Amino acid sequence: MSDSVSTSFLGRTLRRRSFLRVAGATAASSALVLAGCGDDTPTPVVNTTSSLVFANSDLGVLNFAYLLEQLEAAFYQKVVDNFPSDFTAEDKAACIDLRDHEVIHREFLKYALASNAYDVSLSTPLIFNFSSFTLTTRAGVYAAARTLEDVGVAAYNGAGKLLTDPAYLKLLAKLASVEARHAAFVREQVQPGSFAASDVITATGPLAGLDTVKTPAEVAVLIAPFVPVPLVTDGLMTLS
Repeated sequence: MSDSVSTSFLGRTLRRRSFLRVAGATAASSALVLAGCGDDTPTPVVNTTSSLVFANSDLGVLNFAYLLEQLEAAFYQKVVDNFPSDFTAEDKAACIDLRDHEVIHREFLKYALASNAYDVSLSTPLIFNFSSFTLTTRAGVYAAARTLEDVGVAAYNGAGKLLTDPAYLKLLAKLASVEARHAAFVREQVQPGSFAASDVITATGPLAGLDTVKTPAEVAVLIAPFVPVPLVTDGLMTLS
């Protein structure tokens, strides 16, 4: 790269972004070798029907999380493939780190699901649609990233309660903690001091100080503009 910013996952050393690399490695370091994260090209989400159906089960929850990580990995890959002209060297390094984390998360869930991953036996590529975002400017990229990261964190907050296997809950909790770091970081790039703003942290009442929670059904509506087929959460909708 002309600005001498390395794209190597282990080679980048910008100190202000180091917490991102550490967080991603902590969440899923064991998946790096197993899942082959050296390849930064996201595996496409695929389907052969007119909709994607997620069953009311632990595997349904994990598959829904898998779709979210595929979405985020594809988004950051699109940014990295064509950085805005007003991106600084640090912006580029940060988005490469964010991309790497989402690829790790995606491959980690793919490995955990194995033959139960919803896209294993499907064949028609599903191309995510980010045309509603402005990705030609720094401000546009970070605003889009804030949207996706906020939805991701709220989705993990809502998904945890739906799991019955403690092992799966631990898995999602590790990913959720990193996604929360991502959300805080990109929010600071959009507006300093907004990492815990009132639109994501409840200000009053018994849930004061806690992050927002969204059900899979609510999340499905929010990500629908980016996924070109309907999402059916089939019972993953209710939080009591």
